[in-house]
Amino acid sequence: MNQIASAQSLSNVSAEEWALRCDLAALYRLVAHFRMTDFIYTHLSARVPGPEHHFLINRYGVLFHEMRASDLVKIDLDGNIIDQGGDLQTRKVNAAGFTIHSAIHMARPDLLCVMHTHTAAGIAVSAQKRGLLPLSQQSMKFYNRIGYHDYEGVALDLGERDRLVADLGSHKAMILRNHGLLVGGVSIADAFLTMYTLERACQAQLAAMSCGEELIFPPHAVCEHAGEQLNREGNEEHQAMAWQSALRLIENDKPDYRS
Repeated sequence: MNQIASAQSLSNVSAEEWALRCDLAALYRLVAHFRMTDFIYTHLSARVPGPEHHFLINRYGVLFHEMRASDLVKIDLDGNIIDQGGDLQTRKVNAAGFTIHSAIHMARPDLLCVMHTHTAAGIAVSAQKRGLLPLSQQSMKFYNRIGYHDYEGVALDLGERDRLVADLGSHKAMILRNHGLLVGGVSIADAFLTMYTLERACQAQLAAMSCGEELIFPPHAVCEHAGEQLNREGNEEHQAMAWQSALRLIENDKPDYRS
């Protein structure tokens, strides 16, 4: 189990929630490790098991590379911070983050984890009219399997939630036009691998387009076949293996993310 201690400063935190906190804190560290951060901005969240529909998100102002399980803030779908002990005045969350993440958690109970990034590659592709192109094996995972949401300004209007959900549809990934990337996963490992793949696809697209050479687009049938291969059900064992490998990249970070 990916935890080394419990947080004495937090009240009413079950062992199951603490384990989830440890994995979500690890996800923040991994986003920092792979240079997918935007200073204190962007956000990752995970739904807490139970009928209350609470979810965990970062305490605003904590850098991703220093995130700990106890830094995560539990909120409800109305944005209220659930009392966990400590100074609630210091446990603020990003308002735009609440809008985006609450939208997905309200509408997609199948997605445990939601990630939103502002990487240079993701923003660049989000500003391209044709969006993500089938130019790499990584991009094939999203062939006809990604949504697009038009830019409406900073996501502070709760009315945007319905449009975010509608544009995501049944997909697990979405490009926010002129903004960045968003993915969801049935687990934290699933979300991590989906975002990692989408980010690499965006990076590869920009590199290929920058060369000035004619681009090769595989036939539709090949793209669809690859998409089916890369989205087959029952890959939990592979995800778990990849997740455990990723955790070794941050195992010796201080302070420990599992604290």
